[in-house]
Amino acid sequence: MAVKVLIAVRLPVFVDEAFYWLEGQRLAPAYSDLPGLTAWLTRLGVSLAGNNEFGLRLPFLLMGAAVPWLVVRVTSRAFGPAYGWQAGSLALLLPLSGTLGLMALPDPAMALATLLCIDAGAKLLRRIDAAAALELALGLVIGALSHYRFIAVIGVGFIALLLLADGRRALRDVRVLTAIAIGAAAWTPLVWWNLDNADAGLRFQLVDRHPWAFHLEGLWFVLVQSLMVTPLLFAALLLAGWRARRSALPEARYFALLGLLVVAGFFALGFFADTERVSFHWPFPGYLALLPLAPALLGGWPRWLRRATWGVAAAGLLAVLSYYVAVSLPDVRARTAAEKWYPSNFAGWDELAAEVRRELALMPDGTRLVAGSFKVGAELGFALDDASIPVLDHPLNHKHGRAPQLRLWGLEAPDRPGQGEGPVLLVEASSDVPYKDLLARYHHMCSMVGPLPPPKVLNVDHGSQRFLLFRLQQPAPADADCVAPAMAWIDSPEPGDAVDGRFTVEGWAFKDGAGLERVEVLLDGVAVAEADYGLPAPHVAPYWRISEDPNHPDVGFRAEVRLAPGVERGRRWLGLRLHGADGSVEDWPEQPVELR
Repeated sequence: MAVKVLIAVRLPVFVDEAFYWLEGQRLAPAYSDLPGLTAWLTRLGVSLAGNNEFGLRLPFLLMGAAVPWLVVRVTSRAFGPAYGWQAGSLALLLPLSGTLGLMALPDPAMALATLLCIDAGAKLLRRIDAAAALELALGLVIGALSHYRFIAVIGVGFIALLLLADGRRALRDVRVLTAIAIGAAAWTPLVWWNLDNADAGLRFQLVDRHPWAFHLEGLWFVLVQSLMVTPLLFAALLLAGWRARRSALPEARYFALLGLLVVAGFFALGFFADTERVSFHWPFPGYLALLPLAPALLGGWPRWLRRATWGVAAAGLLAVLSYYVAVSLPDVRARTAAEKWYPSNFAGWDELAAEVRRELALMPDGTRLVAGSFKVGAELGFALDDASIPVLDHPLNHKHGRAPQLRLWGLEAPDRPGQGEGPVLLVEASSDVPYKDLLARYHHMCSMVGPLPPPKVLNVDHGSQRFLLFRLQQPAPADADCVAPAMAWIDSPEPGDAVDGRFTVEGWAFKDGAGLERVEVLLDGVAVAEADYGLPAPHVAPYWRISEDPNHPDVGFRAEVRLAPGVERGRRWLGLRLHGADGSVEDWPEQPVELR
């Protein structure tokens, strides 16, 4: 717990956490993306411990800490205290549960709800009483207030009880039916919200975010889950569940059915569901149900294999914790800027908040802040303790199901936000848009705010996180041509190429509405060569069909870089400085090269 607290204090706020904080500043029974509990807990945390990372995550850390103890309780009641302590220790080492609470997300509450329901179900198989029914009701309520995904736990739990004679007996008892009715009533806020908003949340969770077409990416499930659970423990949990499905003990069969059906259900869903967002944590409730069965199975394994299972699980937890530590270190994030696993959703927000404060200090009093997307708005809102930052229309708002909520809050920025209402500082994260769609995004921004003035560019981690800050101070004619930030590409050398002290840099660059005057080549942020700009590049305009740079097709450049003999060798960062005809100066994201 001490280690988790130390990490949670330093770990940058993840984008979803920031939005849940934003929801918590506007308490409501339910929201467009989730039921209300996660937002309520963020509000509770920052109210108790301040508007900081620790305060935001405090309730979730406490719930995460409770999970292993609940596993001990569930297992001890069914199989004795020795197995209980072993199962609880496995829960502590299982990376998915050992890291619960490091971020303010719905998963700790879902895990807590799942274990309460598992414990109540196991009790009801032995003896039906009011205490077990009350625990079941509590678990169902917490789950209903946590996430849409808890419906899977409810459905599978109901099926597991129906498949057991003692379970069917329990389901006929009026106390159990009352508990189920209370749990069903807890979905009322979410149902009501969807009825009031044309089923927007339900459509996003069940329709919009999923292709619902067969794809083979579901096969990655086995590999990903074995890594996240750790291979030996993953095999042990599945094998323990398979063996226990015919156990003489009703509780063992119940745990097996519940765990295997949840895991198998999400495995099957993986062939049809969303592959763009993180989903490796979805089967976690199934592993919680299987954990009580694992100690008995491990007891029959050879000693070396038992030790290997525990050791690999501990190594897995250490690896995940190390990842969060690495994400917390700016130097490590910068070194991984060119890697596929660069943690963009954690990176750059502190630097952006500091830059926004500096820009606002230089602008007139009363300057309004406008964010380009919900990500920027939520992160800046948390960093600046301002829950009223309006947000432009952005594909990310719709992709992540946040657009309806922004609309309900009145945080959708109006078109032409800088017209007649005083100066505006507009903050856009250009790195949030796929490069092939970036020019279209700039043109869409022009349609919303008018021609874009020269931006202040903030490149974090060599531009892997890139922010553009626009001062919208002068009203622009409604029919003015779009002036957009510059676009560029380095054709050679390619990222990671080895170069000598003398090498050639070739590529293209343009700036819609204004054009570029010159291009400089940078090495580690220092200009090392002036490029010959204006070379023929007839292939550029046909690709960027909407481009309006007046220099097309002569937007190519070429530069000869000659470094001093004693310059430091190794990995260096190659970039561009683009000088626009409108006076703009924009540093392009850097790419690594190996200087021999």
